[in-house]
Amino acid sequence: MAKVWQHPYLNVFKHFKVEEWKRSTKEGDVTTFMDKTLKGTVYRIRGSIPASNYIQLPKTSTQSLGLTGHYLYLLFKPMPGKCFVVHLDVTTEDSQVVRISFSNLFKEFKSTATWLQFPFICGAAKGSVYECTARTSKQDLVGVAPANVRWTCLMLDLHYILSMYLNRRYSHLKSIKLCSNLLVKNLYTSDLLFEPGVMFSEARQAKLAFHGISPMPREMAFPVPKGENWHDRYDYIRFPSDGSKLPYDSIQKGCSNPAEGVQVLEDPIRHLPRPVTLTKAVRDRVSLIQQITSPKDMPRWSPLVTKSIPEVHLATSGPLEEVYSGDQEFSRVEGLQAAGDSTVPLHATTDGGIHVYAHRMGNVAIHAVGISSDESVYTKITGPEVLSSKKASPCRRLLPDPILKLRTIIGFGGCSTKWALWTKNSSAVVYPCHAIIITMQIETGEQRFFIGHTDKVSALTFNGNSALLASAQMGHLSMVRLWDFQKGKCLSMFKTHVHSVSSLSLSYSGAVLCGIGKDGHGKTMVVVWNTAQVNQGGEVVVLAKAHTDVDIQTLKIAFFDDTRMVSCGRDNVRLWRVRSGALRSCPVNLGEYHSLEFTDLAFEKGHSAEREPEDRTLFVCSRSGHILEIDYKNVTIRNARRLLPSQIQHSHRREKQTFNSGPGIAINSISVSSTFCATASEDGYVRLWPLDFSAIFLEAEHEGAVSSVSISPDSLKVLCTTSTGNLGYLDIQSRGYNTLMRSHTDSVLAFSVDGLRKQMATVSQDNTIRIWDLVSMQQLYDFTASDEMPCTVAFHPAQQIFACGFSSGVVRTFSLAASDLLMEHKQHRGAVTGLTFSPDGNLMFSSCSHGTLALYNCAAQKSHVLRVLANVVSQDAEHGPNTLAVSGDGRFLAFVGPSKYTVTVMDAHSLDELLRIDVSILDLDSTNLDSALRICFAPMPVGHLLVSTSSNKVLVLDAKTGRLVREVSRVHKLSCSSLALSEDARYLLTAGDRVVKVWDYQMRFDINFQVYIGHSEPVRQVAFTPDQQHVISIGDAIFLWDFLAVSRAESPKADIHPYVESLVPPRAETSSEKLKDFTSSANEIPRQSAPLPSLASPPCLDISSIHQAGRDDIFSESDEGEEAGLKGSSREASDGNKDHSTLVMEEPVENEETLVVRPKVSQECSRSPSHSGNEPRKETKGPEPQHYIRPDSYRHFTPRFKASVLPKSVLYPPAGNEGLKLKAVIGYNGNGRGNMVWNPDTGFFAYTCGCVIVVEDLHSGSQQHWIGHPEEISTLAVSHDAQVLASASGQGNGDSRCQIRIWNVQDGTCQKVIFHHETQVQAMAYSRDDRLLVTLGDYSDRTLALWNTHTYDLMSSTHFLEPVHEVAFNPLFDGELACVGRGAVAFWLIEQRGADISLKVHRAAIPDTVGLVELTSLCYSTNYLLYSGTNTGQICVWDTQTNRCFMTWEADEGEIGVLLCCGNRLVSGSNTKRIRLWSVAAVQELRLKGSDARSSSVLLEHEMTLDGTIVGATFDDSLDMGIVGTTAGTLWYINWAESTSIRLISGHKNKVNEVTFSPGESHCATCGEDGSVRVWSLASMELVVQFQVLNQSCQCLAWSPIPISRGGAEGQHVVAGYSDGTIRVFSISRTEMELKMHPHSVALTAIAYSADGEIILSGGKDGLMAVSSPRTGMTIRVLIDHKGSPITVIQCTRKQYHDFGVEGGELWLAASSDRRVSVWVSAWLKDKCELIDWLSFPAPASLEAPSSLPPSLAAFCPWDNGVLVYVGFGMQKEILFYSLRQKQSVY
Repeated sequence: MAKVWQHPYLNVFKHFKVEEWKRSTKEGDVTTFMDKTLKGTVYRIRGSIPASNYIQLPKTSTQSLGLTGHYLYLLFKPMPGKCFVVHLDVTTEDSQVVRISFSNLFKEFKSTATWLQFPFICGAAKGSVYECTARTSKQDLVGVAPANVRWTCLMLDLHYILSMYLNRRYSHLKSIKLCSNLLVKNLYTSDLLFEPGVMFSEARQAKLAFHGISPMPREMAFPVPKGENWHDRYDYIRFPSDGSKLPYDSIQKGCSNPAEGVQVLEDPIRHLPRPVTLTKAVRDRVSLIQQITSPKDMPRWSPLVTKSIPEVHLATSGPLEEVYSGDQEFSRVEGLQAAGDSTVPLHATTDGGIHVYAHRMGNVAIHAVGISSDESVYTKITGPEVLSSKKASPCRRLLPDPILKLRTIIGFGGCSTKWALWTKNSSAVVYPCHAIIITMQIETGEQRFFIGHTDKVSALTFNGNSALLASAQMGHLSMVRLWDFQKGKCLSMFKTHVHSVSSLSLSYSGAVLCGIGKDGHGKTMVVVWNTAQVNQGGEVVVLAKAHTDVDIQTLKIAFFDDTRMVSCGRDNVRLWRVRSGALRSCPVNLGEYHSLEFTDLAFEKGHSAEREPEDRTLFVCSRSGHILEIDYKNVTIRNARRLLPSQIQHSHRREKQTFNSGPGIAINSISVSSTFCATASEDGYVRLWPLDFSAIFLEAEHEGAVSSVSISPDSLKVLCTTSTGNLGYLDIQSRGYNTLMRSHTDSVLAFSVDGLRKQMATVSQDNTIRIWDLVSMQQLYDFTASDEMPCTVAFHPAQQIFACGFSSGVVRTFSLAASDLLMEHKQHRGAVTGLTFSPDGNLMFSSCSHGTLALYNCAAQKSHVLRVLANVVSQDAEHGPNTLAVSGDGRFLAFVGPSKYTVTVMDAHSLDELLRIDVSILDLDSTNLDSALRICFAPMPVGHLLVSTSSNKVLVLDAKTGRLVREVSRVHKLSCSSLALSEDARYLLTAGDRVVKVWDYQMRFDINFQVYIGHSEPVRQVAFTPDQQHVISIGDAIFLWDFLAVSRAESPKADIHPYVESLVPPRAETSSEKLKDFTSSANEIPRQSAPLPSLASPPCLDISSIHQAGRDDIFSESDEGEEAGLKGSSREASDGNKDHSTLVMEEPVENEETLVVRPKVSQECSRSPSHSGNEPRKETKGPEPQHYIRPDSYRHFTPRFKASVLPKSVLYPPAGNEGLKLKAVIGYNGNGRGNMVWNPDTGFFAYTCGCVIVVEDLHSGSQQHWIGHPEEISTLAVSHDAQVLASASGQGNGDSRCQIRIWNVQDGTCQKVIFHHETQVQAMAYSRDDRLLVTLGDYSDRTLALWNTHTYDLMSSTHFLEPVHEVAFNPLFDGELACVGRGAVAFWLIEQRGADISLKVHRAAIPDTVGLVELTSLCYSTNYLLYSGTNTGQICVWDTQTNRCFMTWEADEGEIGVLLCCGNRLVSGSNTKRIRLWSVAAVQELRLKGSDARSSSVLLEHEMTLDGTIVGATFDDSLDMGIVGTTAGTLWYINWAESTSIRLISGHKNKVNEVTFSPGESHCATCGEDGSVRVWSLASMELVVQFQVLNQSCQCLAWSPIPISRGGAEGQHVVAGYSDGTIRVFSISRTEMELKMHPHSVALTAIAYSADGEIILSGGKDGLMAVSSPRTGMTIRVLIDHKGSPITVIQCTRKQYHDFGVEGGELWLAASSDRRVSVWVSAWLKDKCELIDWLSFPAPASLEAPSSLPPSLAAFCPWDNGVLVYVGFGMQKEILFYSLRQKQSVY
């Protein structure tokens, strides 16, 4: 009812009383006068500058007209010889404001995400000289209005313009701005289509209302003298229209006369505009021939001749009916005939419309593609009717909308790599990636995007509280955008009138913005804008600007004064100030430093009450390494320092950098906090200094020059960017470095996806090949080709191999498994343009720019050439990733060639030519030859070959015959650079220019495509991922999109309760049949939801007992079948059994639904699935489990990747006779969730490490180890009396379900093993009386199970439609529990009557004000309150008596995963690494206030930041002290009263690679993938010292023997080998690194000290062994005997000097993975090393080797060093003893 007042139309000028200028505004020369033609008063807007002379409605930009009419009618007249501009601001349904502008100033159509610019072509009087000139002119038709321009009625279809050009939905018209020079009579809006010049009587007679057309109201009509025609005096322009003049995306008069026939009265909203750019020849032909001559009666390909044209009637006898049948592309046109005519053309539209030829004999298939439509039209009519391309029904479009959602972008920089910012809470970073601005959460890697720039972002800046973000893009006239950072909304967009803005700075308050650029003469220009009103919708105005000849690199606004700025550049540092509208500056007297090139500056942080705000130090850095400290207040230099390279002194140790004289290191950036300073330098180092620059206390080395550095607001992290495209941060507390983003530094040329291993390979113009993990989007490998550029890449379909073609013509194949080059082929002379494998991987094809095509056999790892053909591939065609295409069955190969006008199809196995298609002759109407660009095979059942052409078409050809099936015109404005089809042939991807389009392949809708922007460079390739869940596009960066059609297309229209579904264990005799009945016959994919029964008569439902892994919902044959099953009040199961579950739906209360579940369950679930008792369950597995998307919550457990598996058969020793007994476990599994329990009353403390439960005495430190789980334990739960512990792990030992073990705490024995969940158990809880145990499955399992703790039988099981994150029992009522998930809390009531269990669930949604969030954690209070945390950092408080949320507050910046409550205190833990203590004493009082409760009543008492995400916590009853677990593998003791946090348990974060013991066995050392070396005391198992290396993994280590020369314990050292080929020697006593060597170019795999400790022996992944001196750091020699196979073991021992007949006191061996062992004798002081034996152990040749070979290990026998022990992959499973003296095996 809100817009009824606007019907049938609205007089805008009258409604807003323009003449009073109270609700509108005028500017400049705006007057009124009497127009003689219209005989009334009109407004005249004149002036040379349109922006200064205008009428605007409403008065201010903060207001809105709120006009909802779909059509806007503008009655105006352009002034002769002048130009005019009209701006319309419209609002979309998603509240995005889009400006639509049209003017005769515009030469061509332009569009951005928020602005559409249309050229307006002014018409002239009929028959005038100008009109004739315009018809015949071959020049551009856009320009000033002619002398006799006429009054015009312009109708704009706002709804369709937004839908067509921006794929958005129109909401309302916000504002109108009419700029000079024009005359305007009025404006109108309406939902009706008005036709001028038609009388009401004529309209009734012609039944125009049937077409949705009405005569023009009298108030809107122009006066027409009696006897004259309206169209002879005035112009009527509809846009979008069917006009045939150029340009196509322009507003212009149509060429047909409405008075001449009713065929023009068709709905204009069905005519699509023409978003293409045509060649000159085609423009001439269309504009001259089609406008002057009449259309031809027959198409050129028709053999028949038309003799006459029948009369065309208006009315149709019935609605139009569409016919679809599978892949049928044509529909039948029946009953059309004209006496004596064999063919009758029916002109349903004007020129440029659709022409349908009806054949007389029988039914003929018609496929018409109109010039003015983007779709194929299929209609069925009877009788002499008008065949129209439009319909009265609403516009049908491709669904879902949107079909793509941007998920991740791999890329950084574009214009510059120096822009990266911290958010205020230090939890996210903001950086540009070409034209898109990205916000990344540093903990989760989640990205958020700011899209709107049309070119690369050149500058970025925040205000003080990160609320306002400013960004500039490069270009001739840079555009600046201001964003509301929290909402992601663009507040303002304005042109700077500055060329190439290179730097921006926002003031702390956000009221002032300053920018630097160049003017038209190349002089530096500084502009200051007022942005104070931008948040209220105000304009951005220029405060001041200045031109200067000095160079400026950086300019920053002082955070303490918005009017003061400081800049630095070559030879200058200047202070700026805005005063009285002028921008003035003064230079700093630099003295002897006047010739330096300054790069960055930073203000001293903090403030003292004794000093003035401007009394502070300014730090400025330079390319010469100087850092100047400038007194800002007095404008003087206080101090000057210089960064110098390291000094190499006689000790051969690198000294710390100093500030002495000498050549300096260029400093690119500087950042200052209140306590320290960070510098980024050209040598790749980020260095952290105290503010007095006395010494470096931390540094991080990067791969390339560091472009910028930024200290986080909390001063705990330092953000770094490099010139090589890397983005990361240094964690100061942990001294660890985290890489956030790696990226190509130039355009990405091609990519290929390995669907088996979820990997992607990309090649780029930066000469690198990179391998990415598609799950984490992290870089795995990087290959660099220094002298040649990789052009194309392809993954092998089955093996871990990829091929790459280079600009030199070489094709190389690489093994990822071995990180090695396999083969190199040099068949090509030119750059490789095409490369692909056959689907089975047996063949590979390549082509080059010289036209050569090569075929390879890839059945073996080392491929070889089968055939080479010359001059078969086009040499002058545009080359790209789709140069070669192989059909889905691997039989056909297609490519463009031999010329660019032909496409050739060959036999893929022999390269024999099968078919050649000339695409240049397929368009008979074109005067230009069409050439082929890209090709793509459709999936096999379809049998199509798709070809994109130079005329912006996609041709669909029959792959076997070459017949043209159909064509799609105007695919892109520029050429189509890539094609891809989905596996089901339903969706087509195209890429052109800088956009990606998704098409309905069958072209069944009114709008068959959706457009997606974001790339700033041409998109080079686009494709679906093999699982069809994502789309990847490349160009300037790598874009990963979520493809939403798969999931949405399968969900039916009906819906079911969104939260819960009852499931019980099935009966053996019914489960199989039920599964068949409920399986979808169409696609065998589970339905997402089922129809919801009517609430008017609540039925009783029988839900069959089907339990399926990963299942979303009940399977259904059809909607009708489901509805039939829902009718009636109750019914029995199909087999007559009345013991099945009954689901009763009760009347909802305030839209909250209540469900009652009363299941009866067999008692066999507690036994292992391998037992006979669970055999019936195996029949219910049905289809394979779906791969559910992990929800946006870290609460869900994901097991670690396992590098090895247990053997199928294991022989355990009898109890008490074990040879090995577990003594201690070091470490806590931070990968678990809630896997630590502590009972403060009994002192029971347990946690998990892998598949072991560690029970530890906190006083003595003694441990018990409970072993039995086959897999990693996910979670624990202890009963309230601490007598029983429940633990859960994944499947193992052949089980099909997860294992839950019940332990007796007193004796540590396992009492019961129960099975139910199919994937992982993420949470468990005991009821307050310990009678019940509830277990919750993860996001794939989605099952909640309730167990009886006396027998541990399954009482009930419930399946959810959505993931549930946490569950808890009510401490006040034993029969109540709650669980949380997406946007709601489910409150459960358990009722038990005898053996029957009744579950009553009530789902309560969160308030709308909270938004769409995941509730991720919960805990009950003892006073009828429930607290729940969200993934956005909010805590919601619920009244458990009314089940309503009455209060929320912002508790954290990240996801809250842990909540604990006791009395008036609440503990929260989140993924921001913070644990917080809240005082919630006032919440209970606020419960009575309901929605009036305010979060100000909640007080934050204390908080601590730990070393990782909080995954588990347990506190005492008063919440004073507790234990907290983090993902870093640490258990912390927390004491709030003392404000202390103490590490209880700490270990390696991930895989431990090696352990070694000290000579006295008092200590041991371990190394891990986390790059750390840790030394432990074996007596106390405490950590003694830790050495951490950033960004490397430590692969091996060795403890030095203690030579007498080093003084006993003083000389103990540990040597470690790292993944980058370096060796580091650490001193244990001095706890420092003594030496770093780099003898290897690859990762080390083995390392050892010589027997006397004077030599270090090391082996690498490439098989090379290095002999190095720990005293000098020199590599003495390199041994290549094992080259090509990784070294697995190196061991040294002493021997008698002349033993074995060789002089030397040391005997050592080396083993490699190829089962070879070398034995050496050395005398290192004499530089002697001699090989005395070489052993090769055989392996089976014919049998298949296991997928993961055991390592080859060798060692000297402890009691006889003349005997060598070997074990490895061999002929038999055996241990070999080899005698070095006898030269044979002895055992």
